[in-house]
Amino acid sequence: MKKLLVAVALASAVLAPVVAEAAKTSVTYAMRLEPPGLDPRTGAAAAISRITLYNIYEGLTRIDSEGKVQPLLAKSWTVSPDGLVYTFKLEEGVKFHDGADFDSSDVKYTFEQNAAENSQNKRKGRFTNIASIETPDVATVVLTLKEPRADFIAQLGESTAVIVDPASDATNATAPVGTGPYKLDRWIKGDQVRLVMADTYRDKGSLKLEKATFRFINDPAARMASLMTGDVDFTAVPNETIQQFKLGDQFVVMEGTTNGETILSTNNANPALSKLKVRQAIAHAINRQEIIDGAMFGYGTPIGSHFAPHHPDYVDLTGTYPYDPEKSKALLAEAGYPNGLELSLKLPPVDDYARKGGQIVAAQLEKVGFKIKIENVDWPKWLDEVYKKKNYDLSIVSHVEPMDINIYARENYYFNYKNPAFNKVINEAETALNDAERSAKLKEAQVMLAEDAVNGFMFQLANVQVMRKGLKGVWKDAHLFATDVARMSWED
Repeated sequence: MKKLLVAVALASAVLAPVVAEAAKTSVTYAMRLEPPGLDPRTGAAAAISRITLYNIYEGLTRIDSEGKVQPLLAKSWTVSPDGLVYTFKLEEGVKFHDGADFDSSDVKYTFEQNAAENSQNKRKGRFTNIASIETPDVATVVLTLKEPRADFIAQLGESTAVIVDPASDATNATAPVGTGPYKLDRWIKGDQVRLVMADTYRDKGSLKLEKATFRFINDPAARMASLMTGDVDFTAVPNETIQQFKLGDQFVVMEGTTNGETILSTNNANPALSKLKVRQAIAHAINRQEIIDGAMFGYGTPIGSHFAPHHPDYVDLTGTYPYDPEKSKALLAEAGYPNGLELSLKLPPVDDYARKGGQIVAAQLEKVGFKIKIENVDWPKWLDEVYKKKNYDLSIVSHVEPMDINIYARENYYFNYKNPAFNKVINEAETALNDAERSAKLKEAQVMLAEDAVNGFMFQLANVQVMRKGLKGVWKDAHLFATDVARMSWED
């Protein structure tokens, strides 16, 4: 009998982990940076929306894993023929985590606050473009725009447009309250944020995961080690780090794309760089694949303009100025620099694409006659000297916001690119009343940037993630910074 009991005990010990794994109702994600707060409307850090968007907070719409717009707090909408009036029908029976009812007044309050004079919303212009907000009943919101915006419905699915409860708005950065499927359980500063299923959520039955933990692990090797030991279920890491670990069958590597256009940022106001032939010389000197292979271990998509390859309106313009060192040398001489041109290259603290990529780019430019002085700077200094004061010649950075080609039309943006014709095309794209017209203008804008060689367009950042086998619902492509836990599950 004793032997039988031991055998039964051993069998239970062996079977227990299998049963526990099958019933797993939590997930842990390791991310590099800790957010400065948890209100995505008032903080620009991507780490905020990575945790909160679609988990704690919801907007009128949402972007799905394919990049398509879906209903969320708005179950339907209509748009007037002139593209100015949007009428939303809201979901009913929705509650905030504090128990307050969600209705049209919350939408009105949120959008008015986003447009207020003291608003810290980084997309404030989207809300100041709203001429009026009407709430004919608790389940209807009518927004009238000053100018049409073809992307308006998609923009309402981004983190800057989440709807908040007026009563808790002031404390959302530390005690966030939304209508989402999960609420804040605990924030252990310097370590993790824990979310648990919200009792107030209208569709708890659809959720497969009850808990989500976001760990903050800056070192990529440490993130991978946590994955290997089982402390973490999935993470994104530099490509080099993956090569250093031997992954077994229990892990899956998923490669997708991001909105991160990695560019050789160029100060177009610099007397030498203001010359098109100099910028063309830079463009012809860049060997994109060499940078991708050397700095990114082969992960990345070459680009020839500032636009994401996964977008339906993308134009492949990498052939505008193909890699041609001899052509580059000739253009530099024609521009008045037969003996070379000295330029500084200020690199932010990003080890792979900026620091390693910067070494490769510098070598490529020096090969054709440029004399490059590399300056490694920390983020505060980069933001101050490059982004704010525009005290630089060249830099390398990845612009990760979705659909951000319009930054080239911004007054006093750090590229110092001034082209009224481009600004006109961008405005026509943003105010287009149909998809065909908008698509044509976006393609025209891409061509203008490519031909002007405004920046050295290098590659689109890949989205490389490693996850435990059986985890489903993780986005392959990073259409925006979100970790949509509500649509994740573990395979039985």
